[in-house]
Amino acid sequence: MTHKAFFLLHRDLPREGPGERGDVSWAAEVAGLRPDAAICDAACGPGADIPALLFAAPHARVVGFDLHAPFVDDAAARFESDPRVTVMQGRLVADAADDLPDPAALGPFDFLWCAGAAYFVGLRAALRAWAPALAPGGHVAFSEAVWLTDDPAPEAQAFWAGYAAMTDADGIAGRVAEAGWETVATRVLSDAAWEGYFGPMERRIAALRPGADAELAAVLDEAAEEARIWRTHRRDFGYLLSVVRPA
Repeated sequence: MTHKAFFLLHRDLPREGPGERGDVSWAAEVAGLRPDAAICDAACGPGADIPALLFAAPHARVVGFDLHAPFVDDAAARFESDPRVTVMQGRLVADAADDLPDPAALGPFDFLWCAGAAYFVGLRAALRAWAPALAPGGHVAFSEAVWLTDDPAPEAQAFWAGYAAMTDADGIAGRVAEAGWETVATRVLSDAAWEGYFGPMERRIAALRPGADAELAAVLDEAAEEARIWRTHRRDFGYLLSVVRPA
């Protein structure tokens, strides 16, 4: 897979993973989010969840960051006229080898939202890095792929074989505890949250198919297979949304 072909597919998608406004609303309610909260959207992608964060906290200050510059550009342009929102390039965990901001230096935040991206650095590492970014009483909400059954289909297991850290809800809670945090509440993302991701992607795949070269065709095939696997085995795996706080 080439980055060029991958981002040609993803550049105009509204979301970079499963999710819906209700997920943000639920997490904000669990966290007791104030209307004027300071919020961080970590790995915000093109900014899909920022409107829901602002709906949950209308007078909030929202800082979104993502490592991929085109996503940052898209999100920054989308919210350029909203003084409540700042979008910048940044990593989930600070890297001393670059000059991107340390998430901890952007806070303190009352609420840190991270949709489906903590796996890039590992959940325990992410939580330990984010702890200094939280204000007293602050919460983190993150979603992570999990098994929903003890006996997933072989095809589902093969699809997730490259993610050695795949576990279930109890495994996620254990990692949260190992990082020195506690789980406040969890829920599994709905089918609608997945369709909100795959529906636009499939329409984009159909639009790009005509005239696609070999590299792009391979990326399109892989994305279409991802959607097929979920639709076939969605009772075997999903995303668990967890609201957590330092213990």
